[in-house]
Amino acid sequence: MNAPLPQTDLEAAGELARLAAEIAHHNRLYHTDDTPEISDADYDALVRRNGAIEEAFPHLVRDDSPSRMVGAAPAAHLGKVRHAQAMLSLENAFDDTDVIEFILRVRRFLALGADDRVAVTAEPKIDGLSCSLRYEKGRLVLAATRGDGQTGEDVTANVRTIADIPQQLPEGVPDVFEIRGEVYMAKGDFAALNARLLAEAADPAKARQFANPRNAAAGSLRQKDPAVTASRPLRFWAHGWGEVSALPADTQFGVMKAIESWGVPLSEMLIHCEQIEGALAHYRRIEAKRAELPYDIDGVVYKVDRLDWQERLGFVAKAPRWAIAHKFPAEKAQTTLKAIDIQVGRTGKLTPVARLDPVTVGGVVVTNATLHNADEIERLGARPGDRVVVQRAGDVIPQIVEVLTREEDRPAFVFPSECPDCGSDAVREEGEVDIRCTGGLICPAQRVERLRHFVSRQALDIEGLGETSIASFFNDKLIESPADIFRLRDRRDELIGRERWAETSVDNLIAAIDAKRESPLDRFLFALGIRHVGQVTARDLARRYATIEAFRAMIAAALTRRAEMVQAIGETEDKFRQRMGKEVAALIETPGVGPEVAMALTDFFAEAHNQAVVADLLAQMAIQPVIHETRASEVSGKTVVFTGSLETMSRDEAKAQAEKLGAKVSGSVSAKTDLVVAGPGAGSKLKKAADLGIKVIDEAGWASIVANAE
Repeated sequence: MNAPLPQTDLEAAGELARLAAEIAHHNRLYHTDDTPEISDADYDALVRRNGAIEEAFPHLVRDDSPSRMVGAAPAAHLGKVRHAQAMLSLENAFDDTDVIEFILRVRRFLALGADDRVAVTAEPKIDGLSCSLRYEKGRLVLAATRGDGQTGEDVTANVRTIADIPQQLPEGVPDVFEIRGEVYMAKGDFAALNARLLAEAADPAKARQFANPRNAAAGSLRQKDPAVTASRPLRFWAHGWGEVSALPADTQFGVMKAIESWGVPLSEMLIHCEQIEGALAHYRRIEAKRAELPYDIDGVVYKVDRLDWQERLGFVAKAPRWAIAHKFPAEKAQTTLKAIDIQVGRTGKLTPVARLDPVTVGGVVVTNATLHNADEIERLGARPGDRVVVQRAGDVIPQIVEVLTREEDRPAFVFPSECPDCGSDAVREEGEVDIRCTGGLICPAQRVERLRHFVSRQALDIEGLGETSIASFFNDKLIESPADIFRLRDRRDELIGRERWAETSVDNLIAAIDAKRESPLDRFLFALGIRHVGQVTARDLARRYATIEAFRAMIAAALTRRAEMVQAIGETEDKFRQRMGKEVAALIETPGVGPEVAMALTDFFAEAHNQAVVADLLAQMAIQPVIHETRASEVSGKTVVFTGSLETMSRDEAKAQAEKLGAKVSGSVSAKTDLVVAGPGAGSKLKKAADLGIKVIDEAGWASIVANAE
């Protein structure tokens, strides 16, 4: 991931698209399936690469960018819980410079003076499974995993078996208090559990062995049978909170110590630091003790201590602005690269996967790693038979960072020019790093992957219809399109008697499918598998257009305008894509949907086959509108422009406030503007607002709107 940054918009857009898809894939494997495919270091490198390109090309930031995503969808076999407050992830820092820049961002956002100190808390980042504990009147009533950040898994019955977690808090606690923390397994307990599972197995060769403590903790907490969870040595410590009716202190450290006084464990290494230098010193102390600790950690978390500052700082799409995780360096080992396999995804992308001789890195045996693309193989000079250096930071499979035998006489790996599944040409589009199969829907691999995506947990989430079943049903022509899934009810008799499909299991599957005939618009749009339309983009489009009818009307208008522009310009489609994408994006008029996403949307719906697929689905489904939850205010649904100097807050803070109130923030004044907030030094925007007769208020007026919001 040390390659030079892209030089053009096309190159940058192509790589950002690849990174968004790849990181989303690894999020699902790690957070939902507990079967990670790459290391934390590999994952962090992908995220850093994405961040570096976004910083260099800020106008190309995607709505499904990894910088806006959290976790993955909840597992199907557990009940779903909608979090009262989102359970977000943390931004990462990899060196002292990143941490110092974090503090500088806080200072800029809050418009702090030179004498204002930013005190923080610092504590180890334990490698466990995030869990929220909801107490009402002091009694534990609900426990849930993080899931995708908005919806988690109900693990209440299982959590009640964990000795560290009190069922009842002392008298005097707030009426509602959600304690958030990590369920984990100590290293010694993990080793003892694996030894017990081996001893209890009828056939030791087939005994289940957990790869590492985190996987053991996650698998144990998410059991169907609480008795199994009770037999596992799980522990818990708190690091924060969610929805509360009242807070026992006005600082992060104060609230955490109150939680500890209620009988809930915290890290013994949680400290308060008046300045960031003290937190960095604590990081070094913890890093030095890391190997001796009885549990796995992968960094140190810093949080702004003042809660009133946390409230002002707020959140970006996937993380709070007031916290950051300072990660530890990766661990490394050597092994042999046995083979390079090529996998074909739903968009036709050919992904090389490295098969490794088993090697233990930081206590975990690893055998696979992604090689990303043909350029990465060429950069490394990787060939089957090479000795390679792999690195791991956390609990998963490593990335290849160096080839040790490049000088040996061994043939170079030749990336295929044909799809290994359908034989169609495999080509690299201009400005992209990925090589894709051109077979489209004639490619069985792509068709199967698209069907798998449609029923996946992040999309329609149809329980019981997994990857193996999709492939089997497709091969036997029971399903060939997404709508065929809903027609399986008519083929019930054909399903009964298939391997692993008895009458009860078939009826359960049909019931699960019928339950998804009514699905929200955002999940439906994501399930379609439109290139560049991830979960965040789908959610924003659903919020913008609310109903499937309004969305389709917008698409029809966009396609009409696109055709008009091509005809008027008289240029080739390629020229059009480069010059006119912005106009299509402006017509779609959804925050975060830029030219690339706009073109992908119109590309998808311009194909007659895709229009037929959508129409077929709508004959089987009733798509439900998505309601965007915001605080009611006099600016809800309106467009606001901030201009001039703001004296009590930064421009970023003002924008964040407006979005919380349901307003759209624009950088320019036009006839569509509803309100202008003008500070000292306002110039041309203020004049244009006056010319257009737009309402103008000062910063105090804006503060009054915020204060009066419901």
